[in-house]
Amino acid sequence: MDLAHEAPVASDSAPAPAPDSSGQHPHVLDVAGHLVPELVLFRRDLHANPELSRAEFRTTAAIAARLERAGLAPRVRGVGTGLVCDIVPAGAEKLPFLAFRADIDALPVEESNELDFRSRVPGVMHACGHDVHTAVVLGAGLTLVEMARAGMLARPVRLIFQPAEEVMPGGALDMVAEGALYGVSKILSVHCDPKLDAGQVGLRTGALTAACDLVALTLDGPGGHTSRPHLTADLVYALASIVAEVPAALSRRIDPRAGLSLVWGQISAGSAPNAIPGTGSARGTIRTLDQDAWNQAPDIVHELIDAIAAKFGVKHTLDYVQGVPPVVNEAESVALLRTAATRALGAEAVVSTPQSLGGEDFAWYLQRVPGAMARLGVRTPGDKAVRDLHQGTFVADEGAIAAGIRMLATAALCDWIA
Repeated sequence: MDLAHEAPVASDSAPAPAPDSSGQHPHVLDVAGHLVPELVLFRRDLHANPELSRAEFRTTAAIAARLERAGLAPRVRGVGTGLVCDIVPAGAEKLPFLAFRADIDALPVEESNELDFRSRVPGVMHACGHDVHTAVVLGAGLTLVEMARAGMLARPVRLIFQPAEEVMPGGALDMVAEGALYGVSKILSVHCDPKLDAGQVGLRTGALTAACDLVALTLDGPGGHTSRPHLTADLVYALASIVAEVPAALSRRIDPRAGLSLVWGQISAGSAPNAIPGTGSARGTIRTLDQDAWNQAPDIVHELIDAIAAKFGVKHTLDYVQGVPPVVNEAESVALLRTAATRALGAEAVVSTPQSLGGEDFAWYLQRVPGAMARLGVRTPGDKAVRDLHQGTFVADEGAIAAGIRMLATAALCDWIA
């Protein structure tokens, strides 16, 4: 389905109130503040009804319905998951878009929190905060609709609600292939950060995340009795050798400054203590901070596994999926987010953030157009508990929703109010 169609939003002739001395437009705070309670409830509904990657049908329908109520024309992908929606003020039809991206999928994680709106889906949870991301981008869009109708939005804005961020290769590639970036000159996004308080925003110029690949290895051999390993291929020994030796060898084949690591998350072989199995498998992820190392890794991993498997006489199949490159924030886009966050939340809300080894398929958008991702604080101020993403205990302070909405909405106005 073509996602590049434009849908103008008419503006009336109401005069635009002037920004205050801080550069913040009072109307942004008024409109966003009015919408926040609704967006908190919207987020809670998403949290209670999470959907896994490429199955976000209910989520997509809920977003589309709310945008239609605002008078917009969302364009749902032909497969029913994910959508794009444009806000085009009168007179701005030929200008390039500023895009906001939200990811909408949940994780196969069992929620352990006792919340009124805890997940109702066994084994599925918004453990990465995509429900918050969705509420923020939806809220920013609804705020900007009101700004456009009041004659206070000078640039077109595109909202991208993307499915399947949590799988590799991610849904960003689908959105790009279907035209979501057509006419876009800059793209911004947010990602929940449980190490920052709600109301804070973490920014970094340059690499923000790591590249992340998926490695799936299968070994095959004749099998046999453990009393006669010399008459067969000792598949378990071969698998253990690969699991232990390949990460170590990689550290000597790749520049250590690249921070490349292979970590196995799943190993399986055999079912009896006295039988050498005929098959075994291992799955893991490779992460690196460096683009060049990311490009080199597949060939080196293949070479190392080939050599070890050959020593033991086992056959192997390696499925190496290059998942995502690093998210590299463009300096001008970071400056835009910094200005917007300062005006919307105050200078004290903006903090620096380190590069993470986590992977994010927002990187695929940044391979095509400049942009940046901000870390959105979701920790309740004063909370001393250690919480992390992708865990059943992950909790997001909903004050982050208001902060994110105000920052993104202000970013869309910065050129106009500067």
